[in-house]
Amino acid sequence: MKRFESGSLIPGATWHAEAESEAEVVRRAVENLKTYHGETEVRPDMIERIKERIIDVDSGKATKTKH
Repeated sequence: MKRFESGSLIPGATWHAEAESEAEVVRRAVENLKTYHGETEVRPDMIERIKERIIDVDSGKATKTKH
């Protein structure tokens, strides 16, 4: 399972996405940026920042995903 905590990118943010694949976590994060934050275009560098902060969550433990 993969997880992205928005607070790891935006201080004070509490939203998170969790899914089986990194691609789905990124898709959900981009959707959140567009829907709730009014972003019309999410630049590639923002997607990279999201990917850098995705962690693996297994058996109640969280570990950083290596790229």
